Amino acid sequence: MQELNALDGALLVDKPSEWTSHDVVAKVRGHFRLPKVGHCGTLDPMATGLLILVLGKATRYSERLMASDKVYEGTMRLGEVTDSYDADGELVETRLVPPLYLEDLNEAASAFVGDLQQIPPMVSAKKVGGVPLYRLARQGREIPREPRLVHVYTFRFEDYEDPFGYFRVSCTKGTYVRSLAHDLGQRLGCGAHLAALRRTASGRFDVADALPLQEVLALDRKGLEARVIPLIRLKGME
Repeated sequence: MQELNALDGALLVDKPSEWTSHDVVAKVRGHFRLPKVGHCGTLDPMATGLLILVLGKATRYSERLMASDKVYEGTMRLGEVTDSYDADGELVETRLVPPLYLEDLNEAASAFVGDLQQIPPMVSAKKVGGVPLYRLARQGREIPREPRLVHVYTFRFEDYEDPFGYFRVSCTKGTYVRSLAHDLGQRLGCGAHLAALRRTASGRFDVADALPLQEVLALDRKGLEARVIPLIRLKGME
């Protein structure tokens, strides 16, 4: 049996905006000189919140941890459509927003609860023929994408201040929340895109237990060890 060390486990990081998930992995790996670091579930650069890093021998559990359900809080901007379905994309259409109330948003959102066949956005890391879709999109190409089955448990707006709607969604892994924003905007007739997104939970893990990246990088080796969820505990939290 291989011996485990104090850094074989999971580290919960509160990802900052503008960092890719890969950026966070590379920074933590290089800063602490760790041989193996991975992550469980990509967050878009714009998004913030819970990013589970797996260190050392725990990297073998990344797929199992990645399969967990997710919870997000987000902001939707009505009246503007972008090519990526979020605020990082190019504005492609502006429409008037009709008079709407919170009840109208929640009635529209209810149509997206349950099993959904979601088509991945062209501006996404989804690969077709080994090529990420966003690379094809940058070339001005749009290709057919196979829909994939996802499940949305809850999708509810908690506030609306024209033209911004503030919502919470719980869903299976692989759900594109920006696609939910785009599709809901189409259903309302005024268009919409995702203006902000924060992952608050993944499986049994909660962002309340995560450290902001800059605080992680301020830890010494002992401090890092104290923050790592040991592999033996991790096995019981899948």
